Amino acid sequence: MLLHAYDHHYAVGAFNVNNMEVIQGVAKAAKEQRSPVILQASSFTGQYADLGYIVGIAENAARLADVPVALHLDHGEDLETCKEFIQAGFTSVMIDGSHLPYEENVALTRSVCEYAHRYDITVEGELGTLAGVEDGRSAEQSLYTDPEQARDFAERTGVDSLAIAIGTSHGAYKFKPGQKPMLRFDILEQVSRLMPRLPIVLHGASSVNQEDIAEINAMGGDISGAIGIPEEMLAQASRLAVCKINVDTDLRLAMTGAIRKYLHEAPEQIDYRKYIGAGRDHLAERVSHKMKNVFLSAERY
Repeated sequence: MLLHAYDHHYAVGAFNVNNMEVIQGVAKAAKEQRSPVILQASSFTGQYADLGYIVGIAENAARLADVPVALHLDHGEDLETCKEFIQAGFTSVMIDGSHLPYEENVALTRSVCEYAHRYDITVEGELGTLAGVEDGRSAEQSLYTDPEQARDFAERTGVDSLAIAIGTSHGAYKFKPGQKPMLRFDILEQVSRLMPRLPIVLHGASSVNQEDIAEINAMGGDISGAIGIPEEMLAQASRLAVCKINVDTDLRLAMTGAIRKYLHEAPEQIDYRKYIGAGRDHLAERVSHKMKNVFLSAERY
């Protein structure tokens, strides 16, 4: 999937899913746009929803979408976590040793690759540090990926794709007020030149749609000052070596904004299918937009 994206200059959206409605919304968008898609879940998702539920719903979504669908572990903490998700039916895993000393990251990532490749499961590694908070893991500052070190890392570990740090960050507050959003495309180009046809991954790449922010705040929320990655920057990355772009915060904002709006306009409503369904449908619209206009993955299958 990612090599096809590399060769045809687009990126596959990797959307964090935690329940049936989010999976349905993402799969609906993928079917409508004829776009490949990655459904991904962290270990926290397993604790919230049980992996059996996630795998079963994802398998059904893939059948109905009728486009390539991968089920991916996001931010696996260790080898045992990766084994658990592989055995549960996930088709790819990410091992995140980016917080470890370099040699420990190499050793951990190599051990996951050796195990996963026995089962034809692909592995994503990470080099560099993203600021922000995601599912309990946080970092105060970003640490850009060193291209030469990235080549050494890829050669010694055998990873199938590599997440690098070029200026994205986790969460809704990616930049300080007044700070100009910037991605280090020079690092991306160097990494691509040193490692041709190695798919590159961007984490923390939500755009933080300001219409959804306004909707949430108007309906009693408080997410003032949230700023994301401009869509035009992500589209530029999609045309280069970036083949997988992670999205989590944007899904949360879309779902939350639509549900708040529905309940505000229908305060008597107690049928959760109605307001969660409204959130699911709005989420699908946001995902469709990304596939078509940002990731450039529409009409690929």
